[in-house]
Amino acid sequence: MRTTPRPVRTLAALAVGVLLTTSACGGDDAATDPVAADRSESPAATSSPSDPAVTDVPTQEPAQAGAVPVYYVGESGSGPRLFREFRKVSGEPALGAAEMAASGEPADPDYRSAFPGGGGFSSVEHGDGLITVTLSDEAWVERAAGMSGADAELAVQSLVYTVQGALQSRDPVTVTSPGGSTTLFGVETADGVANADQLDVLNLVNITSPEQGAEVPGTFTASGVASSFEATVPWEVRDSSDAVVARGFATAEGWMDALYPWQTEVDVSDLAPGTYTFIAMTDDPSGGEGNPPMFDTKEITVG
Repeated sequence: MRTTPRPVRTLAALAVGVLLTTSACGGDDAATDPVAADRSESPAATSSPSDPAVTDVPTQEPAQAGAVPVYYVGESGSGPRLFREFRKVSGEPALGAAEMAASGEPADPDYRSAFPGGGGFSSVEHGDGLITVTLSDEAWVERAAGMSGADAELAVQSLVYTVQGALQSRDPVTVTSPGGSTTLFGVETADGVANADQLDVLNLVNITSPEQGAEVPGTFTASGVASSFEATVPWEVRDSSDAVVARGFATAEGWMDALYPWQTEVDVSDLAPGTYTFIAMTDDPSGGEGNPPMFDTKEITVG
């Protein structure tokens, strides 16, 4: 569930007394993904990723064992961007993740697949520094009707980030069809398509836990990845009338050059049982004068 958060003006405006914890290994979403395994080693909060080739592979564990990262499209306030969900798939993980990205139903209703209907994948192979995804037919070789060039590029990046995450590799991706084409929605992939810079295609804050629709206890751990001013990730809990009933902030392991893991404890023990929205957002040092904060939301139930 997505609501539009009020601009975050200063950290002083946020309530204090929040218990902040950051895991040295990024306790939230990375054992299985380039933004879920965004770093094989956790950098300090002031450090930058040590290897640009695997920068977007985060250091946090998926919310579910055996889950793989899947990248969907959502609205960011600055145009469409990619958001990540961890999903369980059957069969070969990379192929299952690709199929989930293309035709699966996101758990979060704010997300959508970047792919039109009508196509599919038959295999994903990895070797010799290249990830090869084979289409099941020719449906996605050319750009679909109504799909812009930007939409096509974002769909390609959705596939690239998803299969790289499932394979825990930043090797480039090529797409082939049974007819021998190497284009995906008209985008040439013969030489291998690298993952685009995270700051250009990913939403700058993403919640891994709690998941959409989760029932949470009185105190729960929230986590995700973000690139936010001075590594500050403000959060809010809102009730059904959109009133803020709790707020605080987390500190990510880094910022500026990539999305870094963040984690914090959220106390909702004083709230009445019911449905609420947990929102994580990027900090706005301009006090509302610059671009609006990016945010991600999850509907939660307080028991």
